Amino acid sequence: MDIISFPVLISKEGKWFVASCPMLDIAMQGRTEEEVKENMVDLIEEYMEDPDTEKPDWETIMSTSVTMTSVPVKIRGVYRGTKTSPTTTA
Repeated sequence: MDIISFPVLISKEGKWFVASCPMLDIAMQGRTEEEVKENMVDLIEEYMEDPDTEKPDWETIMSTSVTMTSVPVKIRGVYRGTKTSPTTTA
């Protein structure tokens, strides 16, 4: 059995944590960050084991790199006057 680390993005949306795996174009939710991670592992395992799901080839999986970055974007109008600065980046 091979173990592969897939890049997963986790965000909080209201009461839910949402995880997405851009490499496989799948997403999952959970009540806690730990739950969403566990759910994502289960979903990726099911995805990879499903013979009917089209998957990236092995070389693509092993050679793909994902970079997480923030980009500055000018926001006009919508957030003016709010207490949280729209220029704050994660």
